[in-house]
Amino acid sequence: MSRSYCELAPGHPFHGAWHDTEYGFPVRDDAALLERLALEINQAGLSWLIVLKKRAALARAFQGFDPDAVARYGPADEQRLLNDPGIIRNRRKIQAIIENARRVLAIRDEAGSFAAWLDAHHPRAKEDWVKLFKKTFTFTGSEITGEFLLSTGYLPGAHEPWCPVYRRIARLDPPRTRGRL
Repeated sequence: MSRSYCELAPGHPFHGAWHDTEYGFPVRDDAALLERLALEINQAGLSWLIVLKKRAALARAFQGFDPDAVARYGPADEQRLLNDPGIIRNRRKIQAIIENARRVLAIRDEAGSFAAWLDAHHPRAKEDWVKLFKKTFTFTGSEITGEFLLSTGYLPGAHEPWCPVYRRIARLDPPRTRGRL
């Protein structure tokens, strides 16, 4: 029988802090939301532990995931990132993060913020979120979209109901608890 993340993560040097303080917690800041999307894109084909270990280097390399800064990246920045041994050096993933930063700026122009855009489309079934993300962003499929939405509180399932973190998140009124389908 496989154990849940809520059983495995606590106390782990990387998974523990993510599980206890970030995973499933509501996120409102555009840079933090872009980071979550970038982390999920980087995780494709890799373990989550690799991504967590490289998270600080990714944040430095992408200027804290500031959408305005990342959206201005050009070929020289892309090459700099491809040469950075501290990050996941996958050209398609790097290009997707840069392009998605540009798309976050367009979303911000339309809706005011990435969070406001997410709120405007909430609630919806995961399949409908996936369609929306594929239409709006690049390098997003079912797993990337689903994990992004779990990690930011838009979909349920980040924590088991018995997990103490589940109750802490519930007190923060995450989007997943509002306007259920």
